[in-house]
Amino acid sequence: MLHTLSPQSLLLAQTLVRMNTVSANSNLELIDFAQSHLAALGVKSRITYNAERTKANLFATLGEGKPAGVIVSGHTDTVPWDGQDWSVDPLSAVVQNERLYGRGSADMKSFIAIALANAHRFLESDSPFAVHFAFSYEEEIGCFGVKELIADMRDANIKPLACIVGEPTSMVPAIAHKGVYRYKCCVRGKEAHSSLTPKSVNAIEMAARVIGKVRDMAEDFERNEPRYEGFDVPFSTASVGQFHGGIADNVVPRDAEFRYEFRDLPTADAKRMQADVVAYAGSIEPAMKKVAPDAGFSFETICEIPSFLGAADNPITKLAQRLAGEERTTLVAFGTEAGLFKNAGIPTVVCGPGSIEQAHQPDEFVSLEQLARCELFMERLASTPAIG
Repeated sequence: MLHTLSPQSLLLAQTLVRMNTVSANSNLELIDFAQSHLAALGVKSRITYNAERTKANLFATLGEGKPAGVIVSGHTDTVPWDGQDWSVDPLSAVVQNERLYGRGSADMKSFIAIALANAHRFLESDSPFAVHFAFSYEEEIGCFGVKELIADMRDANIKPLACIVGEPTSMVPAIAHKGVYRYKCCVRGKEAHSSLTPKSVNAIEMAARVIGKVRDMAEDFERNEPRYEGFDVPFSTASVGQFHGGIADNVVPRDAEFRYEFRDLPTADAKRMQADVVAYAGSIEPAMKKVAPDAGFSFETICEIPSFLGAADNPITKLAQRLAGEERTTLVAFGTEAGLFKNAGIPTVVCGPGSIEQAHQPDEFVSLEQLARCELFMERLASTPAIG
């Protein structure tokens, strides 16, 4: 018999989708709402803010006093919709054709909403473990918020048994994803009239040499890296996403800047990849400095989201399969906070409603059928007697 989505879960999902929590904005409206919702049930929340106190994480324990708990984790921010061709208002949260539309409907406010809608079940549960809610900020731009949340959890000596990250996997538990490492390289050269190039250091040309190194690495990954079957692209990738430099055709450019990324397999070493790029740039610098002592390269980390590698036989994976009614597991191409939780010593799985194919797209949606499956997942979690 199919589970029917409760009106409360749908209403809460619509309420959260209607909040504009694009990463560039504050998420406090959503955090305050969640905190108030839990407070009405007698649940206290731990709030950790960013430096400007414009954004916050929420961590709450449902079943205080039980020896350990399972984290139900979601991020509150969304990507923007500027320039996208939507047929509905991105903040409308309208329901049409058995689908909930709106930015964040799939990625991933609906998961958070269904967790909140079932908070009373976790409080009333006879299960021997608690359930923790962990709702973070700035996942979409680098998983910055969850790092503060995990640090606060560690400082409070909270030691969960496991974590379920509710990213959209169509309710099929995911046990691996690639990492995402992004960097900015700034190149300082020496300008000159283009007729006097020997007296200059061309920043664009020096940048191009390092970009060529990134491209060579990408081709080497494709040719030689051991495959990890199950990923759409079963090897690590590298690419340059932005480039800026130059002011005129007849001026040798003093400055250039480019941004690039690595998406590493769980079996690869992204830090080594970046070290290879920095070392190559360093090998070019001596010749640049002969012309201009202040010439050279500088690097800035934009984000470092570690890859995630769980296991099909891990107890939290088996639990997620039982709760979702799924015999399968999957791998996903997109990054999540799962690697950070796992690196903190918390066994983790990724499982949530909706498809990544709808996330970040115009007319983003999640089907009501997926939301109903997620609600059943939460109900089963509230009544499960043990992990594993």
